[in-house]
Amino acid sequence: MPPAKTSYVCLPCRASYKQRRPGRHDLADRPCPRCARPLIHVGAAFAPPRRRDKAAWRTLSLLLQAGIRFHMGCTDGPGYRPRTMGEVRERLTYARHHEVPAEQALVLREPPQRKRSRPVIPR
Repeated sequence: MPPAKTSYVCLPCRASYKQRRPGRHDLADRPCPRCARPLIHVGAAFAPPRRRDKAAWRTLSLLLQAGIRFHMGCTDGPGYRPRTMGEVRERLTYARHHEVPAEQALVLREPPQRKRSRPVIPR
């Protein structure tokens, strides 16, 4: 059986590469074939956006900077990951208001709605 492969990303090049999994002795950074910068290990369940979709790559960059990866579980995938900047902003606002770590708020499928301080009266 061939060794399992996982995804690596180069954010400046907006490129994704499937390479063999890192082993215990594989401590060196993997360089990007295009720009030679270190690749970021994102996990086996990663589906890259199109290279020309700048908004999706910006969203992905925020997720990776927050420490969120796309690793497979035993019976399911990586779970929910926001796909748009609006979803990211909504979850980061929730994290700020409720003093929740950003990495926890970003993986919520639906953040709890904020309660209004006063009721809205329809006219």
